[in-house]
Amino acid sequence: MFDTMVITKAVAGLCTALLFFLVGKWVADELYLPHGEPPEAYVIDLGEEEEDSAGEEEAEEEIDVMALYDDADASAGEGLWRNCRACHSLEEGTNGTGPTLYGVVGRDVSAIDGFNYSGSLEQVGDTWTVEALNTFLENPREAAPGTTMGYAGMRSLEDRLNLIAYLETHGD
Repeated sequence: MFDTMVITKAVAGLCTALLFFLVGKWVADELYLPHGEPPEAYVIDLGEEEEDSAGEEEAEEEIDVMALYDDADASAGEGLWRNCRACHSLEEGTNGTGPTLYGVVGRDVSAIDGFNYSGSLEQVGDTWTVEALNTFLENPREAAPGTTMGYAGMRSLEDRLNLIAYLETHGD
């Protein structure tokens, strides 16, 4: 059944198929991969001076959160509440996935009895001050590593302060 000619034809067919795919790869590489030197890039001057690499660290500006908080708009924070209400409530004594946020500004961090807080919240502090809430809302996982809160954070300082002002209107 299998003689030398059948085996020779089978091997020749495999070699031809391999050669066909290798030539196809070579053609595709020539067409789609860049060759030679990359195009010249243009540097855009941003007007910032480079600092010495002698170990000088860039000093971050301290932002007076409380001064900005005085100008916060609680009505604008009401629209931002939609991000929180999926897990929290503003009704006293009603917990959701997260604890109630009724009277959260100025409240102890783990003040809701019967709610299972993650131990990492102790790193935030003892009380939910405006500064502590601002830091936590910016990036919960960085402020309290290991927190069970799945929220990614709110990048805008103005939005965070507006939300905190809105939360402050709900409480004693």
